Amino acid sequence: MSARFVFIILRLVLTFLFSFQDLGCAEETELSTLNLSEKSVSLSSLIPRYFTTSDSHSAEVVLFKILQHPDASIQSVSEILQRTPTFSQQPVGAQPSREVKVRGRRYPYSLYVPSSYDPAKAYPLIVCLHGVGFTGATYLDRWVPRLDDKYILVCPTISMGAWWSQTAEEIVLAIMKNLRADYHVDPDRIFLTGMSNGGIGAWIIGMHHADVFAGIAPMASGIDDVLFPFINNLRGTPVYIIHGLHDQVMPVSLSRILVNEMNGRGIQYVYQEHNFKHPHAGGHFFPREELPALVSWFDKQKRAPIPQRVSVVRDATHLTNFSWVRIDATDHIAAFSENLIDSRDEFITGKVYAKLDAEVISTNRIKVRTDRVRRYTVFLNEELVDFSEPIIIETNGHVSFKGQVTPTLDTLLREARRRQDSRRLFFAQLVIDVSE
Repeated sequence: MSARFVFIILRLVLTFLFSFQDLGCAEETELSTLNLSEKSVSLSSLIPRYFTTSDSHSAEVVLFKILQHPDASIQSVSEILQRTPTFSQQPVGAQPSREVKVRGRRYPYSLYVPSSYDPAKAYPLIVCLHGVGFTGATYLDRWVPRLDDKYILVCPTISMGAWWSQTAEEIVLAIMKNLRADYHVDPDRIFLTGMSNGGIGAWIIGMHHADVFAGIAPMASGIDDVLFPFINNLRGTPVYIIHGLHDQVMPVSLSRILVNEMNGRGIQYVYQEHNFKHPHAGGHFFPREELPALVSWFDKQKRAPIPQRVSVVRDATHLTNFSWVRIDATDHIAAFSENLIDSRDEFITGKVYAKLDAEVISTNRIKVRTDRVRRYTVFLNEELVDFSEPIIIETNGHVSFKGQVTPTLDTLLREARRRQDSRRLFFAQLVIDVSE
């Protein structure tokens, strides 16, 4: 081995060691910024930092500091989390050229904020999805003149109105998250609506994330029957459907079938057929005459953050939190592609999904029914159970847990960061394995 080769190897090793040392110093510096005297960093400043830090390692550093803080307790942290945040004044009026970044790409959306917007007041939010041949900006122009000046309105744009894709779903959720960070949005009064392809998106995104919305309003649309089982997710989310009797693009029968499905599943809905015709669109449009009744319906809806009963249906790509439950592991079930059901294997055509229904049936007793679920998590707070008494979880007719559950600050903080929803704070969680 030549001396020159040995020298090169030695230099590479030393470079690696010094780089590793620099990384350690960086982490140490990050920790040192938090390792001030215990009284010098308040909980009120640490908690917002924990929620807004995007880097997971940095978030863990802040979490550790909170857990070690002498003033930190479940009660004190809960009080801070439930305080109305202070919002700064933001741009108002029509903002047709905003962008959101999803999967490394930027997608346009249009926003309208009432000119009388007051950061101290919580405003309802309407998310409106366009159809083919339109954009968020054109929908903003159509909606704003007809809408009372009391709603924040956001209209995203996606090519060809492909709102059934997973990318579209992420765009809608990312926009909602960004708006809730900048504007004072009422988390219990967020609505999702859409026309034509946008109506399909309202159905699909609304069903997958029904626990987020106070109501969904699909117009002139429908969904494939392989998706009908997901209607169960709307048990706690009311639906307002509008469809033209003379719709030649999407026949009115599509909505009538969905109405029958909702009747059979106990879903709360309003169904409105109209007899209007447009000179260019025929019966496939949203008449302005129908808007006052829809807005009046929006005015009356409010999400129940902690319902006593939750029903959820999932495919393998949506195993995420749904209200106070989560399906964690399943038997082999359908898995959607980027464009939802364009790959129709036997699991999709057979409607092979995981299902879970959980209900608080009496004090500290929760009854759960599952289908194709191997493991699930129940998230608990004082609106669901009394932590001073033993809790019983019954799964498929068998007691799967019985005992005392101790709330933890760690669970409270981690779930609050994951959900970013002050109306849903959970102090404990139970992971339940489903026996054969």
